[in-house]
Order: sequence, then structure tokens, then C-alpha cells
Amino acid sequence: MSHPVLKVTNIKKSYGAIQAVGGVSFEVMPGEIFGVIGPNGSGKTTLFNSMLGQITPDEGKIELNGQDVTQAGPLELNRRGVGRTFQTLQVFGKMSVRDNLIVAAQEHQGSMLSRMFAPSDSGLGAKADALIDQFHIRHVADKKAGELSYGQQKLVDIAMAFMSEPDLVLLDEPCAGVNPSLVGGISTLLKELNRNPKFGKKSSFVVIEHNMDFVMDLCHRIMVMVEGQVMAIGTPEEIRNNKQVLDAYLGS
Repeated sequence: MSHPVLKVTNIKKSYGAIQAVGGVSFEVMPGEIFGVIGPNGSGKTTLFNSMLGQITPDEGKIELNGQDVTQAGPLELNRRGVGRTFQTLQVFGKMSVRDNLIVAAQEHQGSMLSRMFAPSDSGLGAKADALIDQFHIRHVADKKAGELSYGQQKLVDIAMAFMSEPDLVLLDEPCAGVNPSLVGGISTLLKELNRNPKFGKKSSFVVIEHNMDFVMDLCHRIMVMVEGQVMAIGTPEEIRNNKQVLDAYLGS
């Protein structure tokens, strides 16, 4: 029996008198694409920032592959196998697309001394090229990332999250600001990465996204949050047919 890649138990976080997250628990299994949805103010961002190590919850526990990472910061989580994207693009605008991908994985290349004597691409060039091809951005690989369209930069940002061969990828609104014509392409790409990982290592995904069609099409299971609480967890079909969810969020 497989064990969860991510296990979140009774996470709580308050800001003064306002409880942003009020006891959220869920698990993400190996290879699963898990969606988190909910209206503005439902606690999604606070929960996500807790999983990213950007804030420390007041109560509860976060486990990665059975290890307690509740107190871990972003860099430690990255080294433990967590890739991530943010609502705000994190690309290096003055560097080439290829170099952006290489930099994203360099923290996993041993000590500073070993990296000093590594090849100029830190031995990551072949891996970067493989992802560049999988993301269909070969034609812009040598361009500065800042010269690309927003949608292309979004693809680079997502590709960077996969350079370290993560066990878990946290995707914060991957469709935000993207031309609707590209949304379907991002969904197809993420499904392909989930089914056929480029480096033989299957990642689990947690996706926060407001685009309901995207979430319903992509995710294996979905958690609905309302006012800091879990209203429902189920398959897309179960969520579509949940009257409580329809009344509270999706609109009946």
C-alpha cells in the first residue's frame, strides 16, 4: 500500500481575531493531481503558503513522504523534493530560457565547492534541453526570458519547477493572466508530465486555480474550501454533483 506524498493534518492559522485556516486535513497520494478551489477569502492562499514554508501554521502538521516539514522553510522544502510556481512569475528576465532552467536546479547539485568545478551548465544542460522540448519552447530557448510573451514566461516558470525532479509540485494559479487559448495547452502539458515524467520520476501535483474548467479537466481529486474549512473532497464528478458545493460556490 502506498503512503501519501503529502499529508496535512489539522492545519490552523489565524491573523489576530481572523482565522484564515481552521483545521484543514487532506492527503495527496503518489502520482495524484489534487486541486484546491474556493471563493476569495476561503483560506486557499494561507494554506498554500503553509505548504510552501512561507508561513508557519499556528497548529497542525505537514508531512512530506512521512517526514515532518511543518517548520521547514522554502529552500529546505525545495531540497527535500518540492517544486513550486507562484501567481507572480519567478523567471530571471535577463537570462536565457535555458539558463533559467539550469539555475532552478543548481541547488540540488551538491556543495558549493563541487558546483564551482562542475561544467559551465553544472551538468544540467541535457536535462534543461529535454524539458525545453517537452514544453515546446525550443524556438525561444536562447532568448532572454524577459523578452517572451507572458504565456511563454508562464511555461518557463512551470518548467523550472520540474528541473529538480520533484516528488511534489505546488502550482499556484498556473492559468492566471494566461491567454485562454493557452489554458488547454497547459492542462495537456501537465497531464503529460504526470503520465510520462521526463526523467522517470512521477510527481504529485497540488493545484490552486480559479479556472473551474481547468481544475475539473486536470485534477484526479478536488478539495473545496469555504471560510477556512474543508467543505468537500472528491472526484471532479463528485464535486460537480455535490449540492452543498453548488449552493455555496459553483452556483446551482
